[in-house]
Parts: sequence; C-alpha cells; structure tokens
Amino acid sequence: MWAPLRDDLRRGRGGGPGRMAEPGAIVDAVGRALGGGGALDGARVVVTAGPTREAVDAVRFVGNRSSGKMGYALARTSWLRGAEVTLITGPAAVAAPYGVKVRGVETALEMRDAVLAEVGEADVAIHAAAVADYRPVSPSADKIKRGVAEEELIVRMVANPDIATESARLMKAGSVSAGFALETADLVERAGEKLAAKGFDLIVANRAGEADAGFDTDTNRVTILGRDMPPRQLPLMSKFAVAGSIMDLIEDRLRQGGRG
Repeated sequence: MWAPLRDDLRRGRGGGPGRMAEPGAIVDAVGRALGGGGALDGARVVVTAGPTREAVDAVRFVGNRSSGKMGYALARTSWLRGAEVTLITGPAAVAAPYGVKVRGVETALEMRDAVLAEVGEADVAIHAAAVADYRPVSPSADKIKRGVAEEELIVRMVANPDIATESARLMKAGSVSAGFALETADLVERAGEKLAAKGFDLIVANRAGEADAGFDTDTNRVTILGRDMPPRQLPLMSKFAVAGSIMDLIEDRLRQGGRG
C-alpha cells in the first residue's frame, strides 16, 4: 500500500530522506490502505478524461470545454478503493491523482490507440473523456494567415473513430464498462439510446449549460442509467462524491459477474 510513497522518495520527489511527503499523498495512501477489500481491490481500471485537441494548423486546434475533473475524480476514487488505475487523459489543467498511472494524449486518434492498448486487460473501462467527434481533414503545417483565408476560413472535417464502440469488442468476460452522455434536451431518452448503441453497462447523463454542473465546475448533477436498472437521478454533488456513487454501481456489477 505504501509503495508509491516509498518510490517517490527514491526518485527524489519527496525532497530527500527525512522530508515529509505531500499531505495529499499521505491522505490518499492512508485512504487506499483503509478502503480496500471491495470488488475493485486489485482490479485493473482504465479511465479516459479531459478534452482532445484536433489541429487546424500549426497553432490552432478544434477543442472543447472539458476540464477533466470528472474523469480524474473517477480515477482517484478507483485507486482509493484498491484498483490499479490507468488514466488516459487529454490536455487538462488538473493535478494527476496520486498513485495512478497517467498516459497523456492530445488527439482523438492518440486516445484511441492508448485505450485499445489497455482495455483488453481491464476489469473496468470508464469513458469520461470529451473526445472530439470530428477532426480537420488536412491540418496545415504552417500558421494560416488571415490574408490567405480572406474573410472565410473553411475547414473540412472528417469523423473520428468511435473509441467506446471499438473498445467494447475487446473487453473480456466479467468486465464492466461505463460512459457519459452530455445532452441539451431529452436527457434520459438520448442517454438510454447511447447506452444501448455503445454496449455500455452504465451511462452517466448530464445536461449541458447548467451553471453549477458540468464544464469547469467542481460539482455535477447527473442521472445514471444501466442495463436492467431504472434511471437514478443524483442531486447536485461534488464530482468526487458523484465518482463515489458511480463506482458503487460499478462494484455492484463486478460482484454480479460483469458482462457475459
């Protein structure tokens, strides 16, 4: 349980022998030592988080407002419950959770490659990243000058691969997968359609445009849907608390044997 703290000292991250480790690291190490014993103890968990960036030219990109906070909270919660966690993350201004293996990516294609390399051995896969649906067909190697583009800049886009659908085909028997659905209308109906189409066991739906939930906030208001489970609406909660509720349901699925 204490190996990450010991390894940090060996690598000099703690500042040398006798220096106290960061308080947050100590809290999480203690939390992991006390929080094991459940269905996630020793499980391999893959979490995606953050946005992707799709280059338009040498300096510009198409992106979105995802902060990565929800995915990072899920990775941290999984680790605290005893899992071995790999966090595959796009650019995010959030500190990496202690003890978690982090793989940084930038584009949707990079995220796809990273996920497919990990998910086959995973007991749990959580697709929390806001992956761009489209990318520019021919990004410019140079900065596009305004004079060249004149009054309009037309960028042809092509669809990115569906990472969740590709991942579902690789997941082993007994595993559990979860995804997210951000919607502007018909929240439960559209999330239910996505649950079936992507092959998820659970899907977490939240509504775009709420000032106190979703993008760039520390709180979220979600509805969780699952196979053979009525929608479960949660009140406004911290993203860490939401992560706990999601992981409770995932642990229940693991105890029930996961997917066939």
